[in-house]
Amino acid sequence: IKMAGDSRFPDVDTDGSENSEEMEIVVNVGGVRQVFYGDNLNQYPETRLAELVNCLSGGYDSIFSLCDDYDPGKREFYFDRDPDAFKCIIDVYYFGEIHMKKGICPICFKNEMEFWKVDLKFLDDCCKAHLSEKKEELEEIARRVQLILDDLGVDASESRWKRCQKCIWKFLEKPESSYPARVIAVLSFLFILISSVVMCVGTIPDLQVVDAEGNRMEHPTLDSIETACIGWFTMEYVLRLISSPNKLHFAFSFMNIVDVLAILPFYVSLTLTHLGAKLMELSNVQQAVQALRIMRIARIFKLARHSSGLQTLTYALKRSFKELGLLLMYLAVGIFVFSALGYTMEQSHPETLFKSIPQSFWWAIITMTTVGYGDIYPKTTLGKLNAAISFLCGVIAIALPIHPIINNFVRYYNKQRVLETAAKHELELMELNSAEGKATGSRSELEDLSREGKEGPFYSSRIKVSHSDTFIHLLSEEKHYRTRLQSCK
Repeated sequence: IKMAGDSRFPDVDTDGSENSEEMEIVVNVGGVRQVFYGDNLNQYPETRLAELVNCLSGGYDSIFSLCDDYDPGKREFYFDRDPDAFKCIIDVYYFGEIHMKKGICPICFKNEMEFWKVDLKFLDDCCKAHLSEKKEELEEIARRVQLILDDLGVDASESRWKRCQKCIWKFLEKPESSYPARVIAVLSFLFILISSVVMCVGTIPDLQVVDAEGNRMEHPTLDSIETACIGWFTMEYVLRLISSPNKLHFAFSFMNIVDVLAILPFYVSLTLTHLGAKLMELSNVQQAVQALRIMRIARIFKLARHSSGLQTLTYALKRSFKELGLLLMYLAVGIFVFSALGYTMEQSHPETLFKSIPQSFWWAIITMTTVGYGDIYPKTTLGKLNAAISFLCGVIAIALPIHPIINNFVRYYNKQRVLETAAKHELELMELNSAEGKATGSRSELEDLSREGKEGPFYSSRIKVSHSDTFIHLLSEEKHYRTRLQSCK
């Protein structure tokens, strides 16, 4: 920072009695100079720039506690900070709020605000949302790194049963942990496919057999294959439940509920077959068994456990509830309007197929979704015109919300790939630093601490952190501010 006008700004060894409200300050940040006046800076006396106004009266110790360098001949203070971020931060002195420029890393910008001692409350809401999203990503990266490091290490203080539980959990839940775990994952995937194929093939009449009462039933061979698949699913679920670190969370997890729904019908139908005949009529037992066997279709959802694509689709749809709600609302309004119009216009025809408005809902649904089964169709000229308008409006109503849904899917898919790559990169940096002797920490030194002013998990100070352009600030206990050349542009 250079103080313009020697007669208006005292030397370091003066008493500093000059009115700070009239001081003119030229701030030099990374080679970029900005002119300030004391009355503007003193609006926020706790900021670093406001402290500069009175720093000369405190001597060189006070000066160098606020800046990187000082030239007494030119009375110029130097700051090796990001000038682009600084241009955004100084808006608080003129407008009372701050906006991040596009292209600046939110985490780097947050650290710049902390350096200049500007409170985050001055950051605009839109920029705060971007910052929160970035912090969530970094916390997710840290969580993934923590899980990987937990899998690599063994705590000698744990009991043999705890170590055995962890081993089984990794074996069944984390195929990437070892080659045998990959084999088990492939076998589980094959059992799901075989079970689904057997369920479909068992409904072919030529492959069914007739029992003593003349009822068709599945071939005994297919029944044996399904029993073997159910046995595998049961053993897998029980082992995962026993080895789960949090059994309550495990039991109420969506995918584990799907696993139970895929297994339960087999045992319920088996119980009804052997014991239900004594409690109710045989025909009722058979109907209950058939209804339960339909629930076997739930086992196809077990594929989502082994398919990252299905998982991505599920999360993308969860994030697209608003768009899906708009789609259903558009269709519901169109169905109601065009079914009512179709019923009214077709009443003049003696052979009309539109018997009532509720019955016309089916016609409106298949027309607006461009399916058109042809079981119900208009016969009058006005009815055909109404049908033409309805399917044109249906195409528009479906097309409008589809693009945001696709964008959510692509954004989430790309985000997951970035997070996986970033987690691997952090592990590579840790291995590289350990190999070079720059870190003496071990697996237990990655801690998940939550304090006031500290966001999310971060590494212990014993681990040597990286100062590369991909360094994650939220993962570090220490404050490692980047220089101007290291800042994200």
